[in-house]
Amino acid sequence: MELTKDKIDRLEEMLKQNKTLQIILQRADSLHMSNWYLGAGCISQTVWNILHGFDPEQNIKDYDLVYYDAEDITKESELAFMQKAADMFKDIPVVLDIVNEARVHLWVEEEFGYAIDQYSSVEEAISTWPTTITCVGVTRREGMIHVYAAFGLDDVFGMVLRPNKKLITEEVYMNKVKKWTALWPKLTAVGWNERCE
Repeated sequence: MELTKDKIDRLEEMLKQNKTLQIILQRADSLHMSNWYLGAGCISQTVWNILHGFDPEQNIKDYDLVYYDAEDITKESELAFMQKAADMFKDIPVVLDIVNEARVHLWVEEEFGYAIDQYSSVEEAISTWPTTITCVGVTRREGMIHVYAAFGLDDVFGMVLRPNKKLITEEVYMNKVKKWTALWPKLTAVGWNERCE
């Protein structure tokens, strides 16, 4: 799906209304994480809030900062970034999750019951997230916003929940549908067995 300048500009204008998200985007470079993105629910949920007429930060339970460093896949390195971020963002009361996507394959089987190969990039990791509308990452490079959206932005703006079946189960997807449609009633959910392209 085409990611046009108009769609990127529209997303950027909406994200500017979420002050917490903007603070994270502005400061994240100072963590010196390689190829980082702020992504997943905090992006799409900011859009949904605006389209629902809610406060832009309403119902966003956490903000996901992901990066890719295959040269150092130790837990200690990831924890060091978490500690730096805890200090850097101590003035904003949010849960900030930081993940090195190059090391996800080390723990995903234990946590979810299936094995995966090591991701080759942070973009590949983003493209496996549970729904098409959460497979979006935003970063700043040289002062400019850059967007990676594995499935485009049409579902984000259209508030269409659609499963990305690369890794999740029907149960995981349906739990997200139940939780999110209760919070954002204008969302439309595509069934697990409906055509997803």
